[in-house]
Amino acid sequence: MAKKKQEEAPKGSPAWMATFSDLMNLLLCFFVLLFSMSSVDAAKFEMVVASLKSSFSVLPAGGSSIEAGQLISSGVSQLENFSVFFERSEATQKPDEPGETEPQEAFEEEMLEEMEEMAEEIAKQVQQNGIQNQVEVDFNAQYVLLTLNGALLFDSGVGEIREDALPLIDKIGAILSNYDSNIIEIEGHTDNVPISNDRFPNNNVLSMFRALSVADYIRETTQLDPALIKSSGRGEYVPVADNTIPEGRARNRRVEIKIYNSYASQQ
Repeated sequence: MAKKKQEEAPKGSPAWMATFSDLMNLLLCFFVLLFSMSSVDAAKFEMVVASLKSSFSVLPAGGSSIEAGQLISSGVSQLENFSVFFERSEATQKPDEPGETEPQEAFEEEMLEEMEEMAEEIAKQVQQNGIQNQVEVDFNAQYVLLTLNGALLFDSGVGEIREDALPLIDKIGAILSNYDSNIIEIEGHTDNVPISNDRFPNNNVLSMFRALSVADYIRETTQLDPALIKSSGRGEYVPVADNTIPEGRARNRRVEIKIYNSYASQQ
């Protein structure tokens, strides 16, 4: 009787082991199918297969190719036209769809319209203050630009604002006060004639002090947030005219005030 029971006992692995193996195969099939529907190339698939092989130890050594269509493991086969599937998927994805660029173009147009309206309003205020011959107004999609002739503001080789130029800066400050939530950047520029004295070793330092003088005066005489006012010296490196003639050098000696748009002011 004992011998008969021994013959009827199950042989090989327990039943739960077979169930676990089937579950792993089904899970693997599910993830491979999910992966096949994503937009990846063959090299990335090879990497995933290698990772699964090392993690679960269910893939035989020769089961990672995606071209031949052989079995990955028992009961689960590859897509026979796996590479063709990816080629067709990638062909249907056009990188430069018109809809992708439309939001960016619409945003740029909106910013440009904002700057155009602001430039028109500032030009009107400049006219009302009677300083249209001393201030140039221009704009782009980022900011409205006010350009002041440096000879009106500073004596040669000096970084402090001239006394007779302070009323002009007061009028500029009054205009800027209408844009108290916008970033305001003040830049100093020079010509390319070298300068070297006890205070200013070069044009970079001179231009920086001139921009800072204007920025500090506006901070002191207006209610603008000082944190929104920036200053920088650009030296001789951003000319707007020919430095070989006196007229050009005079134009290059300037102070620029940039009033940025609402989007840039939130950064």
